[in-house]
Amino acid sequence: MTETVAPEQTPEQAALFARVRRMMMIAGLTTALAVAAVLIAIGYRLFRAEGSAVTTDTTSILPKGARIVSTGVAGDRLVVTLDIGGMTEIRTFDAHTLKPTGKLKFANEP
Repeated sequence: MTETVAPEQTPEQAALFARVRRMMMIAGLTTALAVAAVLIAIGYRLFRAEGSAVTTDTTSILPKGARIVSTGVAGDRLVVTLDIGGMTEIRTFDAHTLKPTGKLKFANEP
């Protein structure tokens, strides 16, 4: 069998090949860095996401004679203002889970 023998490189060709290798290394590292950045961004959003909204049915029991005066949203809280026999009460709920987070009562001084 015959083998093909490659001629020796000239110094100019060797310098050109070294330059091309260096440029390919830079391009490969830049591409790898860009792919890593995209994967990190996707992973961050997946683990940081709060997931899809879950439908919850919640019944909150009000005291006898209470009536809802107003409702509102403050950040991620649902705020309900109640009138309970002449006394004002504010109840807050988490907007995502609808679990009670706080209660504030107002009363008149005697």
